[in-house]
Amino acid sequence: MPSVKIKKLLVFYEQMLLIRRFEEAAAKAYALGKIKGFCHLYIGQEAVAVGAMGALEKQDYVVSTYRDHGHALARGLSARECMAELYGKVTGCSKGLGGSMHFFDRARHFMGGHGIVGGHIPIACGIAFGSRYKRERAVTLCFMGDGAVNIGGFHEGLTFAALWNLPVVFIVENNLYSMGTPLYRHLPLEDISVKGKSYGMHSVRVETYDVWEFHEVVREAVNRARSQNEPTLIEAVTYRYRGHSMSDPAKYRPPSELERKKELDAIELCAKTLLEEGIPTTELEEIQKKVKEIVDDAVAFAESSDFPPVSLLHQYTYVNP
Repeated sequence: MPSVKIKKLLVFYEQMLLIRRFEEAAAKAYALGKIKGFCHLYIGQEAVAVGAMGALEKQDYVVSTYRDHGHALARGLSARECMAELYGKVTGCSKGLGGSMHFFDRARHFMGGHGIVGGHIPIACGIAFGSRYKRERAVTLCFMGDGAVNIGGFHEGLTFAALWNLPVVFIVENNLYSMGTPLYRHLPLEDISVKGKSYGMHSVRVETYDVWEFHEVVREAVNRARSQNEPTLIEAVTYRYRGHSMSDPAKYRPPSELERKKELDAIELCAKTLLEEGIPTTELEEIQKKVKEIVDDAVAFAESSDFPPVSLLHQYTYVNP
């Protein structure tokens, strides 16, 4: 009988694989012109979303960036509604009006999907403030990229969180590039977690190639926020395999760097751990088959769905008196 940890690792493996295959299908659809506008893929960073979401409870909130597909899927949004949103269809999680950067799901407390770098951080603090004010047991997870830590909203948000002891966990997904700018060209220090210490909050820097290790770090931070109303800054060192967006060929980084990082792929390392713990190869193959069917179904669903009617434009733009 597998241990509790191994059972959870099986869930993590399936979730990470779902995100990977979903994003690969999205890339293919984008190349065929079926997905328009911006599209920022999460390939390579799956362990961050999955490890973090595994530490949450139903009442908790998630605030994401424009690279939100992986966060949404890990939070429990279906592949169907996510893919339909990418296609701009009315069956999408934002009714086809938000697109890649603006996934929302009120029922699952998934509060975006925000396109303005760093602008969502004070929003996450506001949600956390509301939870504390209403004495809820809710924690807010706020994701951001390394490029956001130089934005004014970052400093305002962390100041507010530390000053008011808010139940919020900030997760900086440091994928080593701010768009096409390497870390050393936009930050004077390599360790981003130091910034959290300057606000007097718990801070930690952790690599995310081991999804279980990262999950444990987030779980500790979430428990601290829930029980003591103390914020935490987590620097999650990760790596994206694709460019900043689908329009970015990522020629600014050497191929050897990418291949070196792929040797630490969290999905492959998770599969290796499961096999070493006695999980049969056939069980992993069944998960792979299941994930493929889910993604194929999501694509078919998105392609067969309708575009939103013009009447929805006014309904979600103006507030009726």
